[in-house]
Amino acid sequence: MESRDLLLTAFDNVEETVRHALDGIDPRLLTARIDPEANTIAWLVWHLTRVQDDHVAEVAGSAQAYTENGWDDRFGLPFSPRAIGYGFSSDDVAATDVRDPQLLLDYHADVHARTADFVRTLSPADLDRVVDRRWDPPVTLGVRLLSVIGDDLQHAGQAALLRGSLERR
Repeated sequence: MESRDLLLTAFDNVEETVRHALDGIDPRLLTARIDPEANTIAWLVWHLTRVQDDHVAEVAGSAQAYTENGWDDRFGLPFSPRAIGYGFSSDDVAATDVRDPQLLLDYHADVHARTADFVRTLSPADLDRVVDRRWDPPVTLGVRLLSVIGDDLQHAGQAALLRGSLERR
């Protein structure tokens, strides 16, 4: 099995978990909080998708779907189009007022398709390419993609768990 096939499977797992967390959800649950400081399902899915969009576009040398395909306008959030949710405050999470699960699903599907198209072009040698020298050791493409997958799976799992908890209330 090629390395890119493992990466594609992992990104497919993220997409499947996002779909599971959002399919058929009561839209009111998207912005519900289990306590005043907790993340919401909407924020978790928006954030994980923004991180994937941002990080993969950077290493692919392409534009982000968020701005190129007009998702920033469709979401209409009060943040810079460059914002990905990193370092957001509780108030910022609350301002991620997305009540349309299909919007989140469609944006994630767009980013997932772009990611898969990029990953399909990679050879094993490509994964050793250094993409970020700000770290010691420098970050390779393979490590960057694994980092995105790990972060995305955690947030997608949190969204699914949060949905289950909110539905049982």
